[in-house]
Amino acid sequence: MHELSIAISMIDQILEEAERRGGLQVEVVHLRLGVSSGVYKDALLFAYEVSCEGTPLAGSRLEIETVPLRIHCPTCGQSRPAVSLYALHCATCGTASHEVVSGREIEVASLEVAA
Repeated sequence: MHELSIAISMIDQILEEAERRGGLQVEVVHLRLGVSSGVYKDALLFAYEVSCEGTPLAGSRLEIETVPLRIHCPTCGQSRPAVSLYALHCATCGTASHEVVSGREIEVASLEVAA
């Protein structure tokens, strides 16, 4: 379950940033999670909640935005949805591509803090 190590690393970075900005109280963490990141959303939500216990993030929420898999289509010349996670072909014209534009990310997009 590598989601636990991801959650712990994310929490460490958030706490560091909150402290660097004067001890902000984080209420919500907004995360962008690609469908092809290899991370299970439910496992990460559970790991986050458990890992926050006993820290200043206890009681905060993790909100996850799922990012679809998109590729750059050399034929269309644009970013397009892939046919599937396993077939990196343009959903519009069927051209194969190896250039993934999005869908693999795990990134903290923003934090909501107490006023």
